[in-house]
This record gives sequence, C-alpha cells and structure tokens, in this order.
Amino acid sequence: MTQAALLVHPCGDRALSLRVAANGPAPAEDKIIALAQSLREEPLDGVVETVPTCDALLVIYDPKTVPFAHVRAGLEDRFADLPDQALIGRMWDIPVVYGGDVGVDLDALAHAKRMSRDALISLHASATYSVYMAGGAPGFAYLGGLPEVLHTPRLAVPRPRVDAGAVGIGGRQAAVTSAAGPSGWRYIGQTPVCLLDQTRDDPILMRAGDRVRFYAVSAADGRQMARTKFAPKPRLLSAP
Repeated sequence: MTQAALLVHPCGDRALSLRVAANGPAPAEDKIIALAQSLREEPLDGVVETVPTCDALLVIYDPKTVPFAHVRAGLEDRFADLPDQALIGRMWDIPVVYGGDVGVDLDALAHAKRMSRDALISLHASATYSVYMAGGAPGFAYLGGLPEVLHTPRLAVPRPRVDAGAVGIGGRQAAVTSAAGPSGWRYIGQTPVCLLDQTRDDPILMRAGDRVRFYAVSAADGRQMARTKFAPKPRLLSAP
C-alpha cells in the first residue's frame, strides 16, 4: 500500500485538485499518474473527467450527482489502495534527426555546455524520459528525466513559429511539439513521428505515464520516415 499523503484542494464547485506528498519509493508524479490510470479503468460515481499534469491531478465531477465529500472520500480510499508500484505505461522509441533546420539550438547549446555536438546528442539520447502530461497544445508531451547538465532556461523572446515534431529543451524538461506554433524552448532536432493525427483512433500518441527513448537517425532516413508516415509501436511496461 502507498505511504504517500494525498493533498486534496477544492477547485470551484465541480472539481478537486490532488497533489501527492510522497515519502515512499515511487515519485509523486508516478503516484498521480497511477491514480489517474486507476480512475480511467474504474471510474468513481459522478466523476466526469480526470486531467493529469506534471504535479497534480484535476478531477472534475458532477455536483448534481455526488457531493464534494463523497468524491473526496472515494478518491482518498482509491489512493490508499494503490500499491507502491502501480504504474503501467508504454515505452516509445522515437527517432530524431538532430540539428538541421529545426534543431537550430544544438550547436549553441553544445558550446554553452562545453561539450561536443556528438556528446550532447549522445547524452540526450541516453536518458529514459517520463511523460508527465500532454497539454499546452493538443498532444504536446512534457517529458521529465532530462539529464541535469542539459537543463537550460527557455528563450527570453519566443520564436514565432516552430515546426511540428521539434525536439526541445525547456528548463528541466524535454518535449516534442505536436503542432507548428510559437515557442520559447531550445530545439535540438526533429522527429518524423506525428504526435497528433486526427485520422488515428487515438489522435494523441503519448499520454501521461508513458516512457520515451530517443535515438538518432540521418536526415535521409528522417525524410523517408516522414514520407512513409512512420509510426512507432510501443512496448507495454509495468513497474517491477
């Protein structure tokens, strides 16, 4: 059973925000995601939607169906019943063309970190990232697990447009853009994988709780993958 404490805060008259003060073996983010997965698989009466974020879970409920106290008690009971290793997710292996027209910050970032371009690419691709949340734009995946030496503040002035699939660094997190638009992140490459595709049964590729590994591919291979609409197949993972 979990040893972490669940912190519950009301949000208006139809939602709760849940945070975890973890003191067990699983990180607080994993506890939040595990609770969201449990609620998705076995919804509580009156719960309409759950929205996991980097450090909290928003639970929206119907106050005409269930009162606040009932939802709170149900969430606390569900959380208390979660095993310490409850998280189940998927592993995505994502190809990246490092540098190029989209990875405009790669060389400057390598220079700032006092490492070679190849060393930075190798370090970035060596990590296993956790999808903390999808948001900001539909399907935009916020990734934890960025090696500390690569932590870099966002740009003071955002760029007006960054292409979809751009692989970036912002503060302590990594990310992959799902749609073209303005951004202040530092971008080091681009993936040919489409994170948001309205023709798929599930338009959003990654969801909270998934894991991500990046691997380098050549520009020619990246173009070929884009032409053939390369779609990686995830591996199902569970915590040991």
